Amino acid sequence: MKSRILFAAMAASLSCFAAQAADNTTFQVQADVSAACDVTATPLVFGAMNPLDAGTPINGSSTIAVTCSSGTDYEIALDAGLGDGATVLDRKMTIDAGSDTLAYALYSDTERETNWGETAESDTVAALGNGTEQTHTVYGQIVAGQTTAKVGHYTDTIAVTVTY
Repeated sequence: MKSRILFAAMAASLSCFAAQAADNTTFQVQADVSAACDVTATPLVFGAMNPLDAGTPINGSSTIAVTCSSGTDYEIALDAGLGDGATVLDRKMTIDAGSDTLAYALYSDTERETNWGETAESDTVAALGNGTEQTHTVYGQIVAGQTTAKVGHYTDTIAVTVTY
């Protein structure tokens, strides 16, 4: 009888070892982070202009906010606007309900010396995204000497293109 109990105890012990046997493997976890950018801009409002004060240009500014995924190179381009005959070097606001224009310029520097245009790597603004909003100031200037500007409200629309 003692041998049966001992044999039963050994069998139970062996079955515990068999139940503890295991096999293992691994698996990979992957994700791809895509380059992405969002852009917004504030209006550039010059305010009132006195055409009789012809020697003084009028300055204003706008802010372009760009959020790009971290490590994403991007460039900001500004088109010529909608003014008839406008170019990136000679932008024109147009009077409401008319064809008269008011010349202005857009710059990427506070001194208003570097034109902000749309030609990649020559007159655009480049930056590196860091995953948070980055702001870029557009410096505007109504060209001095426009003494014949007709009284009225002048507007233009500039397209902002972020290439990444």
